[in-house]
Amino acid sequence: MRDDFEGISVFLEVVEAGGFAKAAERLSLSRSAVAKTIGRIEERLGIKLFQRTTRRHNLTEEGHIYYERCVRALEEVRAGQSVLEFGRFNVRGKLKIIMPTLLGRYCVEPFLLDLASEYEKLELDLRFSDLEQNLVAERFDLAVRNGLDRELPSYLNVRKIAIQNKVLCASPSYLARCGPIYTLEDIRHHDALVYWKNEQPCLWNFCDTGVTEFKLPPKWRLQFDNQEAMADAALRGMGVACLPRWLIHNHLKEGRLVPLLEKLPLASQDIYAIWPETKFMSARLSLTIDMLSDHLGKTVNFDRSLAS
Repeated sequence: MRDDFEGISVFLEVVEAGGFAKAAERLSLSRSAVAKTIGRIEERLGIKLFQRTTRRHNLTEEGHIYYERCVRALEEVRAGQSVLEFGRFNVRGKLKIIMPTLLGRYCVEPFLLDLASEYEKLELDLRFSDLEQNLVAERFDLAVRNGLDRELPSYLNVRKIAIQNKVLCASPSYLARCGPIYTLEDIRHHDALVYWKNEQPCLWNFCDTGVTEFKLPPKWRLQFDNQEAMADAALRGMGVACLPRWLIHNHLKEGRLVPLLEKLPLASQDIYAIWPETKFMSARLSLTIDMLSDHLGKTVNFDRSLAS
């Protein structure tokens, strides 16, 4: 592919210079090297690009078509470079961003602060909430969400930016007191610590060999709307919890929590960037979404924020 692009630049130079010799001089190449490059293009395309005479090389009809396409392609590349280069120096203005409380605090916010440090004219209004917000009514530029509970309206754009893995776990003291868990049926006899979102309990979705998903509605005595508080309860031996791996990585590593049913993994959860439809996306918004897409997945599955 790289050779194809280098050949295109030689081809365009031959057309604009009017011949192999002048093109070779401009490119600081030998005439033979230029001729071989054009020959390779012609062989690859199966056409003749030039009618060769002793003094000049004129384009064939196919050569004209190829030249016009190459010029358009080069213009697009240059335009793209200009947009990106302009964007680097035009990351300014305000972004109002809403994100889940814990995911935002531990995983999203560090990258946004890095971005604000790099671009001094960027202003960030960061909000944290586990309740779904109306982005247009509340004038948010961007939302980061754990999963999608319903189809989004057409005036919102969405992009998956990461996948969050979860772990079923309990403390050693709880398992010693209440018994081990080897199967899904065993869980039915244990106390669950349940996370509530949008006034509903979040059921535990398991993957059967990565193909079939089935849900387990556990019995529970304690329910939470904050997963960090739920982790605290699990650490105190109050029951079995389903928690993001990034949140409890150190507890698992140091044995304070024990992973359960690892051969039957929990279904992962997609993380999305959502923003209102706009005719022209600003450089600051585009850069922020790209940055989160590039880096957030590494954070939620390798707890950068909590690792010691």
